[in-house]
Amino acid sequence: MLDYGTRVIGGVTPGKGGQETLGLPVWDTVDEAVNAGANVSCIFVPPAFAADAIMEAADSKIRLVVAITEGIPALDMVKVKNYIESKDVRLIGPNCPGVITPGKSKVGIMPGHIHRKGDVGIISRSGTLTYEAVNQVTEIGLGQSTCVGIGG
Repeated sequence: MLDYGTRVIGGVTPGKGGQETLGLPVWDTVDEAVNAGANVSCIFVPPAFAADAIMEAADSKIRLVVAITEGIPALDMVKVKNYIESKDVRLIGPNCPGVITPGKSKVGIMPGHIHRKGDVGIISRSGTLTYEAVNQVTEIGLGQSTCVGIGG
Protein backbone atom coordinates (compact mmCIF):
# COMPACT_ATOMS: atom_id res chain seq x y z
CA MET A 1 0.00 0.00 0.00
CA LEU A 2 2.83 2.38 0.84
CA ASP A 3 4.59 1.65 -2.44
CA TYR A 4 1.35 2.40 -4.30
CA GLY A 5 1.07 5.79 -2.66
CA THR A 6 -1.79 5.09 -0.29
CA ARG A 7 -1.64 7.46 2.66
CA VAL A 8 -1.06 4.96 5.46
CA ILE A 9 -0.84 6.80 8.76
CA GLY A 10 0.21 3.87 10.96
CA GLY A 11 -0.89 0.62 12.52
CA VAL A 12 -2.62 -0.74 15.59
CA THR A 13 -1.28 -3.53 17.77
CA PRO A 14 -2.37 -3.68 21.42
CA GLY A 15 0.65 -3.47 23.70
CA LYS A 16 2.90 -2.07 20.95
CA GLY A 17 1.75 1.56 21.12
CA GLY A 18 4.57 4.07 20.87
CA GLN A 19 6.67 1.89 18.60
CA GLU A 20 7.25 2.38 14.89
CA THR A 21 7.25 0.06 11.91
CA LEU A 22 8.29 1.08 8.40
CA GLY A 23 8.75 4.56 9.83
CA LEU A 24 5.08 4.78 10.84
CA PRO A 25 3.63 4.98 14.34
CA VAL A 26 1.94 2.06 16.04
CA TRP A 27 -0.97 2.69 18.40
CA ASP A 28 -2.56 0.47 21.04
CA THR A 29 -6.14 1.16 19.92
CA VAL A 30 -8.10 2.05 16.81
CA ASP A 31 -9.44 5.12 18.66
CA GLU A 32 -5.86 6.42 18.86
CA ALA A 33 -5.43 5.85 15.12
CA VAL A 34 -8.71 7.65 14.40
CA ASN A 35 -7.55 10.58 16.52
CA ALA A 36 -4.46 10.71 14.28
CA GLY A 37 -6.62 10.80 11.14
CA ALA A 38 -7.41 7.18 10.22
CA ASN A 39 -10.66 6.68 8.33
CA VAL A 40 -10.15 3.19 6.84
CA SER A 41 -9.00 0.00 8.56
CA CYS A 42 -7.21 -2.83 6.78
CA ILE A 43 -7.26 -5.97 8.93
CA PHE A 44 -4.09 -8.10 8.76
CA VAL A 45 -4.38 -10.14 11.96
CA PRO A 46 -4.51 -13.86 12.77
CA PRO A 47 -8.00 -15.38 12.37
CA ALA A 48 -8.59 -15.71 16.12
CA PHE A 49 -8.28 -11.92 16.56
CA ALA A 50 -9.97 -10.69 13.39
CA ALA A 51 -13.54 -10.41 14.68
CA ASP A 52 -12.44 -8.26 17.61
CA ALA A 53 -10.35 -6.08 15.27
CA ILE A 54 -13.31 -5.54 12.93
CA MET A 55 -15.68 -4.71 15.80
CA GLU A 56 -13.14 -2.35 17.37
CA ALA A 57 -12.86 -0.51 14.06
CA ALA A 58 -16.65 -0.22 13.88
CA ASP A 59 -16.79 1.07 17.46
CA SER A 60 -14.18 3.67 16.56
CA LYS A 61 -16.41 4.96 13.74
CA ILE A 62 -14.22 3.67 10.92
CA ARG A 63 -16.57 3.65 7.92
CA LEU A 64 -14.65 1.22 5.69
CA VAL A 65 -13.06 -1.97 6.99
CA VAL A 66 -11.18 -4.25 4.61
CA ALA A 67 -10.53 -7.67 6.17
CA ILE A 68 -7.69 -9.44 4.37
CA THR A 69 -7.49 -12.25 6.94
CA GLU A 70 -8.63 -15.68 5.79
CA GLY A 71 -9.76 -18.54 7.99
CA ILE A 72 -11.83 -16.46 10.41
CA PRO A 73 -14.20 -18.86 12.18
CA ALA A 74 -17.69 -18.71 10.67
CA LEU A 75 -19.34 -18.10 14.05
CA ASP A 76 -17.01 -15.16 14.63
CA MET A 77 -18.17 -13.63 11.35
CA VAL A 78 -21.82 -14.21 12.30
CA LYS A 79 -21.14 -12.21 15.47
CA VAL A 80 -19.42 -9.50 13.42
CA LYS A 81 -22.32 -9.30 10.97
CA ASN A 82 -24.85 -8.94 13.77
CA TYR A 83 -22.65 -6.45 15.61
CA ILE A 84 -22.01 -4.10 12.71
CA GLU A 85 -25.59 -4.06 11.39
CA SER A 86 -26.37 -1.06 13.59
CA LYS A 87 -23.06 0.69 12.84
CA ASP A 88 -22.22 3.07 10.00
CA VAL A 89 -19.56 0.78 8.58
CA ARG A 90 -19.00 -1.11 5.35
CA LEU A 91 -17.08 -4.39 5.59
CA ILE A 92 -15.24 -5.82 2.61
CA GLY A 93 -14.07 -9.37 3.17
CA PRO A 94 -12.94 -11.37 4.97
CA ASN A 95 -10.48 -13.34 2.89
CA CYS A 96 -10.30 -10.66 0.24
CA PRO A 97 -7.51 -8.90 -1.66
CA GLY A 98 -8.99 -5.45 -1.01
CA VAL A 99 -9.92 -2.39 -3.03
CA ILE A 100 -7.97 -0.35 -5.55
CA THR A 101 -8.74 2.79 -7.51
CA PRO A 102 -5.90 2.86 -10.04
CA GLY A 103 -3.67 5.89 -9.77
CA LYS A 104 -5.26 6.98 -6.49
CA SER A 105 -5.32 4.50 -3.64
CA LYS A 106 -5.06 0.85 -2.68
CA VAL A 107 -6.26 -0.81 0.52
CA GLY A 108 -5.19 -4.43 0.62
CA ILE A 109 -2.87 -6.77 -1.20
CA MET A 110 -3.83 -6.35 -4.87
CA PRO A 111 -0.78 -6.01 -7.11
CA GLY A 112 -0.94 -2.35 -8.11
CA HIS A 113 1.22 -2.70 -11.21
CA ILE A 114 -1.41 -4.68 -13.14
CA HIS A 115 -4.07 -1.96 -12.85
CA ARG A 116 -4.58 0.95 -15.25
CA LYS A 117 -6.81 3.97 -14.73
CA GLY A 118 -10.00 3.79 -16.79
CA ASP A 119 -13.76 3.35 -16.82
CA VAL A 120 -14.37 -0.34 -16.07
CA GLY A 121 -15.39 -1.33 -12.55
CA ILE A 122 -14.54 -4.86 -11.45
CA ILE A 123 -16.04 -6.71 -8.50
CA SER A 124 -15.14 -10.31 -7.79
CA ARG A 125 -15.38 -12.80 -4.97
CA SER A 126 -12.15 -14.49 -6.05
CA GLY A 127 -8.85 -12.69 -5.69
CA THR A 128 -7.25 -14.62 -8.52
CA LEU A 129 -10.20 -14.02 -10.85
CA THR A 130 -10.08 -10.33 -9.95
CA TYR A 131 -6.47 -10.21 -11.11
CA GLU A 132 -7.33 -12.15 -14.28
CA ALA A 133 -10.23 -9.81 -15.11
CA VAL A 134 -7.97 -6.81 -14.56
CA ASN A 135 -5.31 -8.35 -16.79
CA GLN A 136 -7.75 -9.06 -19.62
CA VAL A 137 -9.34 -5.60 -19.43
CA THR A 138 -5.89 -4.00 -19.45
CA GLU A 139 -4.69 -6.16 -22.37
CA ILE A 140 -7.50 -4.88 -24.61
CA GLY A 141 -6.57 -1.30 -23.82
CA LEU A 142 -9.13 -0.49 -21.16
CA GLY A 143 -8.50 0.56 -17.60
CA GLN A 144 -10.34 0.21 -14.34
CA SER A 145 -12.20 2.80 -12.30
CA THR A 146 -12.24 0.74 -9.11
CA CYS A 147 -11.64 -2.95 -8.41
CA VAL A 148 -13.09 -4.65 -5.37
CA GLY A 149 -12.24 -8.17 -4.27
CA ILE A 150 -15.09 -8.94 -1.87
CA GLY A 151 -13.72 -12.23 -0.58
CA GLY A 152 -15.88 -14.88 0.92
